[in-house]
Amino acid sequence: MALMERVATLVRANLNDLLDKAEDPEKMIKQVILDMENQLMQVKTQVAIAIADQHLLAKKQKENAEKEAEWMRKAELAVDKKDDELARAAIERARSYKQLESNYAQQVADQAVQAENLKTALRKLEQKLAEARGRSDMLVAQHRRAKALDRAGEAGMKMGEGARDGSFERLKGKVQRAEAVSQARASLLEDNVEERLAALEKADEVEKVLAELKARKGV
Repeated sequence: MALMERVATLVRANLNDLLDKAEDPEKMIKQVILDMENQLMQVKTQVAIAIADQHLLAKKQKENAEKEAEWMRKAELAVDKKDDELARAAIERARSYKQLESNYAQQVADQAVQAENLKTALRKLEQKLAEARGRSDMLVAQHRRAKALDRAGEAGMKMGEGARDGSFERLKGKVQRAEAVSQARASLLEDNVEERLAALEKADEVEKVLAELKARKGV
């Protein structure tokens, strides 16, 4: 969905790179924080909707399971009364509700995965927003210092000892930043793998429960 793509873009955003490219770093960081806050509100709304839909689907699943049980009781009553035709009709009705219950069970499982994905995106965006708020002043100050060093170098300090030290520090900073980006990408990959595995495990558990229900009913 477009919302999740926007959230993923914000989570992956490197604040330092954004400031390096911005003409007005202070304005840029404020805009980034505003964008994150807006997306955060939208994700919270989507999480609430997803959870509500999950509860509604679960209710529909339960209703169909109850109707299936009810029609199976009617089928048993018809059998007791030696009315096979009526028993067959009741069984067919019970089977139709069983199919609906199974369909709703799958929808509940899918909805649970979607809700969990939204919750994960929400947590990541909250962490990124907290980082942006906490580091905003520091990032702007760092950016100003970097610009000042660049201007000093352009003024003819490139051959001085201080300039060499400044160049070394900037090079060191670039290396550290590259390492941080690599670690962040690795962390996002691990999160993605864990989320996919968790989704598979949940889907598998739902299928097992469904199989047990069918077995108990002799379907």
